[in-house]
Amino acid sequence: MNRQPHVLPTYGQSPIAAAKGEGSYLYDTEGRRYVDFCAGIATCSLGHCNPIVVDAVCKQAQQLMHCSNLYTIPQQEELAALIVDKIVGIPGRVFFCNSGAEANDGIIKVARRFGHRRPAADGSPRYEVITFNKSFHGRTLGSMAATGQQKIQVEFDPMLVGFKYVDFNDAEALRAAISKETCGIMLEAIQGEGGVNPATPEFLQTVAELCREHDLLFMVDEVQCGYGRCGAPMGWQAVCPTVKPDLISCAKGIGGGFPMGCFWVSNRAIDAEGTELSSIMGPGSHGSTFGGTPLACSAALAVVKEIVNANLSARAAALGEKMKTEIESWNLPVVECVRGYGLLRGVGLRKGAFAVPDGVATPAAYVNSLCLKAGLLACPAGPDTLRLIPALTVPEDVLAEGLAILKDVLSKLD
Repeated sequence: MNRQPHVLPTYGQSPIAAAKGEGSYLYDTEGRRYVDFCAGIATCSLGHCNPIVVDAVCKQAQQLMHCSNLYTIPQQEELAALIVDKIVGIPGRVFFCNSGAEANDGIIKVARRFGHRRPAADGSPRYEVITFNKSFHGRTLGSMAATGQQKIQVEFDPMLVGFKYVDFNDAEALRAAISKETCGIMLEAIQGEGGVNPATPEFLQTVAELCREHDLLFMVDEVQCGYGRCGAPMGWQAVCPTVKPDLISCAKGIGGGFPMGCFWVSNRAIDAEGTELSSIMGPGSHGSTFGGTPLACSAALAVVKEIVNANLSARAAALGEKMKTEIESWNLPVVECVRGYGLLRGVGLRKGAFAVPDGVATPAAYVNSLCLKAGLLACPAGPDTLRLIPALTVPEDVLAEGLAILKDVLSKLD
């Protein structure tokens, strides 16, 4: 049955209609309660309807929701300073937008302008960005072209030119892919949609070294990994804290459920004259009507301050290890491994370990549907991985409740 005949059917929706949320529980229109290990796909970082966020949004909505970026919006500077000082920890500047795809389009634009300012030896502009197979960077034409998954590009060709895909964690393939047109290397520290695949520390270090060697920009997509999710303020810090990106895209968890995205640009000098990378994006180079509104910034300020002040990164690291240890202790034949960092975890399902009914797309989709029926919300990540991404504030008893449901579901598979 089509529940929404007037809505474009672009999502494979589950047969529930969400009505309200409280912390780490979501309720449907029939009053059934679900343990939420999806959290709006890693977006509701403080849980549903957290009073801190609700209060910030309500207060700001009574004062000023939107004006224009033609005027100074004080909340932008306060939020940007918090991101630079407490989340990224490297001097830079921030541009505010509305989503992860927009943020990724933004860092691609910065990379291309850098490639004009720092051209190849023959004077031709550099424009190519190397990304990785199984990556996911969004569904706009730019971010979709950057994504190393052909299935999302079907019938939207021709793709935006200037992207090259190589295998993740393959340093030699990456080295061989660099050409005179290359201006940047773009990756997720932990590939979320592609199967919860972490980069190795050695690989991130190699990426940083190659960028320095070839005068490339080190571009990190933190849309899903960032803001405490992986047990550190940023995902790359959880994997290899010694590297220093040049560009970082953010969204999801920064707004706690309110639409918000941004990208950070380093202040590092890119030439002998001391030109800062962040200075190359001047007036007219980029813009967003709704990016960084007073309302969005107030919501994000409340969220990010709580992540920092309550040290939710450390909490995510501890609970994530607890989750991993618990699942591994079950010794279930259907579970091949548990991947990820912090509270971004992927349960790898052993291929061929259980039958999937006809008409169901993948083993992960099947297990996800069984979890839904049992009262647990999760989401697939690729064909053979179930993704668990609860709120950073998930109470330990609710975490245990959700894991008990998952154990029961997985134990019955054959």
